[in-house]
This record gives sequence, C-alpha cells and structure tokens, in this order.
Amino acid sequence: MFDGSLAMPFHTLNPCHILGHVNTHRALHKSRLQPVLAIPPSSILLHTDESGKFPDSKKGSGLRGRDSSDSLLSQANTVGIIGGISVNSALNFLKKLVHGSSKEGKDCFPFVLCSDPVLNKELLSHERNSCPFPSRHNEKSPSDHSAIAENLQNKRFFLEKSGVQCIVMPCHILHSWHDEVSKGCSVPFLHMGECVARELKEAKLKPLEAGSPLRIGLLASNATLAAGFYQEKLQSEGFEVVLPDKATMEHTIIPAIEALDRNDMEGAQNLLRIALQVLLVRAVNTVILASEEMRDVLPEDDPLLKKCIDPMDALARSTIKWAQAAEKGT
Repeated sequence: MFDGSLAMPFHTLNPCHILGHVNTHRALHKSRLQPVLAIPPSSILLHTDESGKFPDSKKGSGLRGRDSSDSLLSQANTVGIIGGISVNSALNFLKKLVHGSSKEGKDCFPFVLCSDPVLNKELLSHERNSCPFPSRHNEKSPSDHSAIAENLQNKRFFLEKSGVQCIVMPCHILHSWHDEVSKGCSVPFLHMGECVARELKEAKLKPLEAGSPLRIGLLASNATLAAGFYQEKLQSEGFEVVLPDKATMEHTIIPAIEALDRNDMEGAQNLLRIALQVLLVRAVNTVILASEEMRDVLPEDDPLLKKCIDPMDALARSTIKWAQAAEKGT
C-alpha cells in the first residue's frame, strides 16, 4: 500500500487494491519515470485509510486467522514487507530486491508491501522526540509506543492472512518493536541487525590492532542507538561496538541532520564525514550506517562510503537468499 500521492498514477484503478502484473525486465527500464511500476508479477501493493487500517477485502474476513484457501498469494517464496519511516525508503529496498533477485533473466519473487502514512508520521514523531537537539522536539505530538506496536501487529496479522511466508521491515527504528511484533508469528520474521551481524561474522575480519577485539562502528539516530538492538546483535557475535560519543552526536551527527532539514547538503556531507572519521580513528573495521536520513548524504564515489555498511543491503541479501531457498524447497 502506498500513500495517496504514489497511488495517483493508478487513478483508473482502485487505489486501495493494486495488483501488479508487469514484466519485470521491461518495467525496470521505465523505473526512472515510474518507479512504482517496477514490481514483479503477482505482487500486491496495498494502501491503508487515514486511520492506518486496511480496507476489508471480504465481508467478515479477519486478519488473525491463517487459511491458505483465503490467502491472496500462495507461492512458497512470497515475502511480506512492512514499510517504516518513509515511502522512499521502502521503494529503495524494493529496488534492491528487484535488482538483486532478477538475475539471469529471472523475475523477482512475489511480495506484499505495506506502507502506511499514519505509521510514517508516528515514527517520525518518535525519532524527533528521541533527539536531544531541542529544535527537533515536537512536544505537542508525543509518540505512543503502544500505538506503534499495535499498528505493526495489525500489519503482521494482515500479511500472514495474505499468504506471505516471510516478513521483513526495511526500517531501522521499526526494529525497536521487532521482538514484540514477531512473537508468535507463524512465518520467519527477519531482523536487520541479525542480518548485518551474521554477514560480518562470515566475512572473517581481522582486528586492525594486534591483540584487540574486532571493533564495529555504529552511526544512527539517537532513537535507534537508544533502542540498542544493533549493539545487542553485534555483541552476541563477539564484536565490540563503538558508538559516537556525546560530543560527536551533539556537534556533528545531529547538526548534519539539521543541515538536511535546511536542504544544506554540503553542510550535511562535511559534518557526516567528520563523524565517520572520528569513528574510524578508533580502529573500527567498518561503520554501520544505520540511518535513512544519512544513508544518501554522501556521493556514491566518496572513499568513506567504502568503509561503511548499509544494513538495508544485508537485509535485502538475506531476504533474497530466503526466497531462493523457499522456491527450491530447501
């Protein structure tokens, strides 16, 4: 489901129920003009109403029950995607899935995408209220953690009812509620932090300083750092996690986000470079850049990016790996 602005190109269809029957390879050539069309056959994009609820597709149908005869999709490798803080972030993740899985002339696996403008606003409020920088606080609209958890659980129930066989959340801050939302889930529910930690473990990195532990830097929003799930997953794999100190947060990272709010890209780039260099001089092997806002600040050819990891890439690779194994029945 996309918000109203993205549903507008489909004005001849019901914006709440959009079925994708598009040839992936032809659609990819058109993705620059109409990225929303670059979806594989049998994929579904659904839109909530203003209350954040799904429209009823069938009278009396519920979200909690899982009955394959009543599912929208029945393929064994169908993936459910819960979008988070922005629609653009969900679309970027879809591009990674499509390009990563559509190799050797194959189409991308089927998916159901949930992108909710109500949840977008709640998460943005949560991020801003978690920020120690006064100008980004919004005391009139405090985030309701229980409401966010309930929203996510409703989406999980819907996706299970739709027939998905795996669920992912391509949003960092959403993983603050991963344990709560995934509890009792009938299908695998991938965790972005686990995906990153597993890939780093498999890379068999060597410490930069003899006799020292493997150090991994972590740059993220204050809300993501406070949630602690990246630190927990990395430490469970034996890594020492190096976080920005208070001075770095107050004088580089938060001002970099402030610069983005002012559309001062050059200022944001300079501040982010300083923050990355501060972590790198502390002998970290690599830096996990776990922020939707900071991910696209630096140009792709910036040397500092070669020392960074985007958790979205790790989640996309794990999702593709799962889908390929599910298709083969392994």
